[in-house]
This record gives sequence, structure tokens and C-alpha cells, in this order.
Amino acid sequence: MNYDITNNKAVVCGEIGSELVFSHEMFGEKFYEFNLKVSRLSDSFDIIPITVSERLLEDRSLQMGDTIKINGQFRSYNKLENEKSKLMLTMFLREFLDNTTDSETVNQIEIVGYVCKDPIYRTTPFNREICDVLLAVNRNYGKSDYIPCIAWGRNARFVKDFNVGEKIKVLGRIQSREYQKKLEDEVVTRTAYEVSLSRISKLSDEQFEQTNMAIN
Repeated sequence: MNYDITNNKAVVCGEIGSELVFSHEMFGEKFYEFNLKVSRLSDSFDIIPITVSERLLEDRSLQMGDTIKINGQFRSYNKLENEKSKLMLTMFLREFLDNTTDSETVNQIEIVGYVCKDPIYRTTPFNREICDVLLAVNRNYGKSDYIPCIAWGRNARFVKDFNVGEKIKVLGRIQSREYQKKLEDEVVTRTAYEVSLSRISKLSDEQFEQTNMAIN
């Protein structure tokens, strides 16, 4: 992970699992979305939504079933759904990388941000410790991304008492998770996206500012 953005960088490799569909247009530039099926070390996989500019597709054709390796940023945006604002997450593709046969399970993300909501600590019925953390990550033009993260075990114990505003650096992987939601008279299956944390470290104000100076 050596490209220029230092506070939000992700590298994933997987199989294209959906057709490209038009997403939106901004300042005359069109953007498209598709899903990437990324294998885990187990036999399961994560489905990661990808957003790509038409400019990166000028000399490249993406087809269902193709295996690609990409880098980019994990971003959030608000979408109005049933008159309610819903946080949506996507990986914004910045560059196609050379693909190799041994990189099929690549799923790495490193972000620097600050805690913007009190962490929620709990244990499962099997006594496994979990802590949910929402990070605000600065983006260019004064914007911010809000990234849900989940910590396990000793990482959960470490982060559970962090205060709002605490500046941290985390490493992990992007994961998808299905859940059931009841809407009026029916139950629908939805997918949540989050960063599963493997490493967490606190940052000083100076370290945080140095990292965010590189945003472009």
C-alpha cells in the first residue's frame, strides 16, 4: 500500500460478481457500480460494492467473472430511502493493479480517523467479545467518510473505553454481513458492510495531522 492517500487506503482482489450499472454523474464525469466477490481464508467470501469512474474504463473492459486487483478508498455517503437517510458504503476505485494468481485472498485496508460515537461493547452467547466503533475519516474538499468498524477479543477490550474524538489508526479487512430486517409485513435480507479490525493504535495530534496532510 504505497500510493499517495495515507489516511484511507484499501487493496482487494476478487471476482467481478455483477454487471456494471450507472450510479451518478458529477461535473460531467460518470460513475458506475459493481460488486466484487473477495475470498476469505476460509471457504466463505465477502461481497464488496465498488464505484469506478468512466475515465478508468476507457481502455479496460470489465466482465462478469473477471478477476481483478484494485486499490482505492472505502467511502460513505447518505442515501434517502423511504424518506430516511441511510449510510451507504462503497470502495472507490482509484487504480487497477497487476493481478497475480496468489493474490486471490487480498483484502487489506488501513485508515486513520477519529472515534465519532461511543464504542458499543458486547459479548455473544458463546462469550466472544465484540466492540462496534464508528470512525470519521477526513477526505479532500472538507468532506468526511463515516466507517463502521468491528473489533474482536483483546482488540474489543482495548477500544471499548475510547473517548469520542480519540485519534486512531486501524488495519483490517472490508467485510460484508447479511442480516434480517422486518419491514411492515415482511422480513427482508440486507447486507451490512464494515471493517473487521486486526490492529488498532492510538495517535498523537501530531501523528494525526501528518497523516492527513497527504490528502489530495
